[in-house]
Amino acid sequence: MKIALDPTPFHHTHKLLEFPAVAAELGFKYLQMTPHPDFIPFFNHPKADDSLVKKMKQACKDSGVEIASVLPVLRWSGPDEDAREAAIRYWKRAIQITVDLGVKTMNTEFSGRPERAEESERAFYRSMEELLPIIEREGLDVLIDPHPDDFVEDGLQAIRTIRGVNSKNIGLVYVASHTFHMNQPPLTIMREAGEMLRLVHVSDTMDHKRSHGLRYITNPPGNSVRVHQHLKIGDGDVNWPEFFGGLKEIGFLDNPNSVMCSSIFAENEKNKETAKYQLAKIQEMIEVN
Repeated sequence: MKIALDPTPFHHTHKLLEFPAVAAELGFKYLQMTPHPDFIPFFNHPKADDSLVKKMKQACKDSGVEIASVLPVLRWSGPDEDAREAAIRYWKRAIQITVDLGVKTMNTEFSGRPERAEESERAFYRSMEELLPIIEREGLDVLIDPHPDDFVEDGLQAIRTIRGVNSKNIGLVYVASHTFHMNQPPLTIMREAGEMLRLVHVSDTMDHKRSHGLRYITNPPGNSVRVHQHLKIGDGDVNWPEFFGGLKEIGFLDNPNSVMCSSIFAENEKNKETAKYQLAKIQEMIEVN
């Protein structure tokens, strides 16, 4: 299994091409390329040209760090057709960047809109019809997270939606910080997903459903908001013995191609200390399983 660093907490302190060296300094052998304004920004066309891609590849080689996955977040399931068509163009460039980097795994979000779930699902499958031949031709794994506020948020429904694509190249991402939005315990989702689950994000979160739903209050009541955090292990309510035990049970921890990414966004002021803590805790919990 590959343990990767999400460099998002370092965006404000380091430049893009410095991320591999930062990962190496902190003890990580792998890096996950998340949205960045100089690389593949949120929702817009990738900004990395061939020259920058080559420089990133060289920076990884110089640091002894590999890129485990590339994460674009694009509106490929948006019910707005113009935005969806643009997202397909952006996806094609993101795929080419990933291939040029020598990376075989991409992960993303379902996107779309929960209040327009039926239209968003149609858009998702329409996008897949166009992208899947390219994904399969390049031999990529594209793994999808049912992110809070996507058209699919429920864990089991995410699995059903991915099965509908009918391709072994499409799989599931389990983000621990989204646990309390997915409506089932981690073990239930992991057992149902099996080998479909090939990438996880490790970060803690509070259970927003506790205290009869009054743990977090927004005004006016009934706002359609989704609350979660990306905290370090132990600062929230995720059942970590169940999480790591489930991954062990389904063979995730013993799969050399699976990816476990530390993705902490809540402590930028302590980004290095937090990253080191995460790596040590992940290794500790793997050892006990």
